[in-house]
Amino acid sequence: MSTKKKIVIIGGGYGGVLTAKKLAKKFGKDKSVEITLIDKKPYHTLLTELHEVAANRAPEESIRIDLKKIFAKRNVNVVLDEIVNFDFKEKTLKSENNSYDYDYLVIGTGSKPTYFGIPGAEEYTQKLWSYEDAVNLKEHILNMFRQAVKEPNKEKRQSLLTFVVVGGGFTGIEMIGELGEWKNRLCKEFYIDKEEVKLYVVDAMPKILPIFPDNLIKKAEKRLEKLDIEIITGAGITEVTKDSVTMKDKGSIKTKTVVWAAGVEGADLVGNMELQQQGRKRIVTNDKLQAVDYENVYVVGDNIFYIPEGEKRPVPQMVENAEQAAPVIANNIYTDIRGGQKKSYKPGFHGAMVCIGGRYGVAHIGMPGKFIGLSGFLAMFVKHFINMVYFFQVAGFNKCWSYLIHEFFHVKDKRSFVGGHFAKSSPNFWLVPLRIFVGYKWLEQGLHKLPKIIEDPSNIFLIPAPPSVDGNSAASAAKSVAEAATQVATLPVPEFLKNIVDWSMNTFFYTGDGGFTVLAKIFQTCMVVGEVVVGILLIAGLFSALASIASIVMGTMVWSSGMAPYEMLWYLGAGVALIGGSGSVFGLDCYVLPVLKKYWKKIRIVKKYYLYTD
Repeated sequence: MSTKKKIVIIGGGYGGVLTAKKLAKKFGKDKSVEITLIDKKPYHTLLTELHEVAANRAPEESIRIDLKKIFAKRNVNVVLDEIVNFDFKEKTLKSENNSYDYDYLVIGTGSKPTYFGIPGAEEYTQKLWSYEDAVNLKEHILNMFRQAVKEPNKEKRQSLLTFVVVGGGFTGIEMIGELGEWKNRLCKEFYIDKEEVKLYVVDAMPKILPIFPDNLIKKAEKRLEKLDIEIITGAGITEVTKDSVTMKDKGSIKTKTVVWAAGVEGADLVGNMELQQQGRKRIVTNDKLQAVDYENVYVVGDNIFYIPEGEKRPVPQMVENAEQAAPVIANNIYTDIRGGQKKSYKPGFHGAMVCIGGRYGVAHIGMPGKFIGLSGFLAMFVKHFINMVYFFQVAGFNKCWSYLIHEFFHVKDKRSFVGGHFAKSSPNFWLVPLRIFVGYKWLEQGLHKLPKIIEDPSNIFLIPAPPSVDGNSAASAAKSVAEAATQVATLPVPEFLKNIVDWSMNTFFYTGDGGFTVLAKIFQTCMVVGEVVVGILLIAGLFSALASIASIVMGTMVWSSGMAPYEMLWYLGAGVALIGGSGSVFGLDCYVLPVLKKYWKKIRIVKKYYLYTD
């Protein structure tokens, strides 16, 4: 009989993915433990970013991460399947075609929208709770404009151009905010007057974003109003049809688009489990995050129903809950198997952030008892920073880089909190003349100096003479420097940098008798060879990014030595301009880099630590 311990995680959401990664790290290459993550989809969906795809701010692939990429070279088996039955006593899971045994089970099946029994809500509304929902909603909105531009009937046209988001929480406000920004582009592309487009956000509560303090709510309302979005609060939905949405005591709105963002409940799978539940299909756990019915069953993320000591409400259904629960569960399963002290779940939530389009947001963040409110630039900065922290945990550099690309460098219509200042809008072929010019100048410099190096490697002319020398060696050094120096003015060097350079020169390059060390000769030779190599690489457009960085480094070293003419500013400035793919046009990078990238991604450590771009 096998003694291998089997850990099965159900759900590839925030909680499931983080728990699997923490477990894989704890058990390492231990073959006596088998970790399996089961999900019906092959990718992890970034649910907090769905609105960006639905409103066409980010590309569709930006909110998906391949599960096999996440767990590449890790002791986690990713299984594509849909579990339909749980037998907690026999410790087995069943899908339509397969059966899975486990010793420890982690339930992280997540949530789904709840409709509160409102007639027509589920049948006639657009959802925003999955990748498919976001893509479908984007296409639906585009289709409404396509139909409207051809519709001669004014009443029908208005219905097509009216959009209602139900729910004044995070999801609803972020969706309507994105739509408010996208509206201008849509109207321009479909030749529609902006005044014809009507946007509403409706909520049964007396105010939107109720967990925020009033001053932040007012700022959020002001931003929504600036985007021509009408806020209707205290208006519970009583019915939704394919042509309208009806509000209690506040009439109805004729529309072909109702986006439902009014609350969530546990997935149907959770509701069918024979486990103690409270709230909307949430599993009751103890402080170790074990289901109260079975101690070998753990619960993570939205499925947790646990009221921490001293609190009156259960932990919230938010990403930070999953982030803090995952390491606790991983530790407790590890101690179950290896022994040790289990940890209790003591969450300390640090607030919440909501973006209203890509340019503005509000945030209420801090430590328990010490929260501050942020808005505008600072709120958006914090939101992006928090996102990057999560993405780094999940897929390291790879996901962080792609996030920066679609949030800052490939944005349209300045839909970013830094506007369009970082947007990449110029084609690379404009950089070709500059790349060749800078390459030629470095090559010219290097070829001019190379014969001197070959003739006499001990002839030091790229390093300033020692500050105080006597005798023939001093005269020789001074003469060498004088021969290399031009009669033009040199770039000034800040005093603090000059002191650092003087210290390094005295330490590594100058001898006690006023001469130069062997290291100085090696350094000078490397500099000259580097100038030749960088020049050739830039002219050929091969490894142009690395060559450009090397150009900046060499130019900085020459400047810091106090021997740089003002023309060195060309090398520094041009080097910065050439970093971003200047070799992709009329350069060898176009041919070489795709081949190298293909093999680079196959290296084990590169794949494991996500040291590549897609």
